[in-house]
Amino acid sequence: MQSHARPGKPNLDALIALDRAHLIHPVAPWRKHEQRGVTVLESGQGAWLTDASGHQLLDAFAGLWCVNIGYGHESVVQAAAEQMRKLPYATGYFHFGSEPAIRLADKLVQITPASLTRVYLTLGGSEAIDAAIRLITQYYNNTGRPSKKHFIALERGYHGSSSTGAGLTALPAFHRGFDMPLPTQHYIASPYSYRNGLDEAGQIAASVAALRVKVAELGADNVAAFFCEPIQGSGGVIVPPKGWLKAMSEAARALDILFVVDEVITGFGRTGPMFACEAEGVLPDLMTLAKGLTAGYAPMGAMLMSEQVYAGIADGAPAGALIGHGATYSAHPVSAAVALEVLRLYEEGGILANGQNVAPHFAAVLDGLRDHPLVGDSRHRGLLGALELVSDKTSKRGFDPALGLSDRLFETGYRNGLVFRSFGDHILGFAPALCFSEDEFAIMAQRLKKTLDEILAAPDVRAALKS
Repeated sequence: MQSHARPGKPNLDALIALDRAHLIHPVAPWRKHEQRGVTVLESGQGAWLTDASGHQLLDAFAGLWCVNIGYGHESVVQAAAEQMRKLPYATGYFHFGSEPAIRLADKLVQITPASLTRVYLTLGGSEAIDAAIRLITQYYNNTGRPSKKHFIALERGYHGSSSTGAGLTALPAFHRGFDMPLPTQHYIASPYSYRNGLDEAGQIAASVAALRVKVAELGADNVAAFFCEPIQGSGGVIVPPKGWLKAMSEAARALDILFVVDEVITGFGRTGPMFACEAEGVLPDLMTLAKGLTAGYAPMGAMLMSEQVYAGIADGAPAGALIGHGATYSAHPVSAAVALEVLRLYEEGGILANGQNVAPHFAAVLDGLRDHPLVGDSRHRGLLGALELVSDKTSKRGFDPALGLSDRLFETGYRNGLVFRSFGDHILGFAPALCFSEDEFAIMAQRLKKTLDEILAAPDVRAALKS
């Protein structure tokens, strides 16, 4: 693969060389990245990106599931600039605070499920997960149940890449070489109906039963919490049946374990409502947020908790003792100001409503490719979806990794002016910005089909289909 460089542009060549020499990229094969060279993105407007070679791209992945409002909103830039001029930093230590952070915490409590009353602001999703794990541990210690130290999550789940949260993430790359998962971290089967063949009722029953079995195996007095995404993102956009989230929350409550919903990807209109929990009336004990909170314009995440959990921590600590969890940039006033403006755009700017209105066009793009020879499954909810590619539709057999199809799919899409996520197991992930128009979905459909057709035309791919 080649870096996307404009011929005769020495500044870009220098940037590529500097990147190769010094910048470590997240979730990348380091030596392979050095050989390939970086693709430098230069500007963005609406749902469109332009790279440093002038190539225009329809971004069907919203950056990294996060630029939900689209690029180039001047009001967000102004909110950040005004806050920077007024007060660029305010610590949350020593009982200090800032108006944007306080107002953001209040706003989040207003728009999230009614069970959540307290907000800890972080710099992103991984830090929000880490805060949840640490404070859940504190909660059980402070309420006289110190044996509750085990955590359960889903296979194929993603809960960040912190030194603790990466263990709840159930993807091999995040464990390999990191001594993960920890002995206190466990998984139950993903609600992956395409692969396990269960119908909706059967899938819900199987997941509830699996949680009960795992808690019984570990001992109810030893299990602290169950973490889940309403739709599994980095695990391949696994969409459970409607009613699954509610059933799992009720099961967790009956088992006396905390129910933690990770809405880092699904929050802020990604699945239709502001939060996926809304669709099923789920009232979690804790919730983690990031990405769409600031639409990627500035780093920020949040961890929300119920009054019960907050009081258990606060009242169980020695009188006057501090709770030793915090970070320099928690509740950063500039990020908070950005988040407040982004939230205003979702509601008053009509972006949330637009996302809901265009969701059927997104569904039509993906479902319209079900008959393509490469496509085994199309799944989606709101503006979050995936196509799963197979070499045999009947057996659902995948492709040999030796074909290198994942990289080839991404590169072909890029060449055709379309950005999406190409997972290693030949699942294509999509998360278009909520500002997408009907016309842009038509462009997406054309470019996506062209990409699949070009891959299908490759002799080694055609041979894999026949074998």
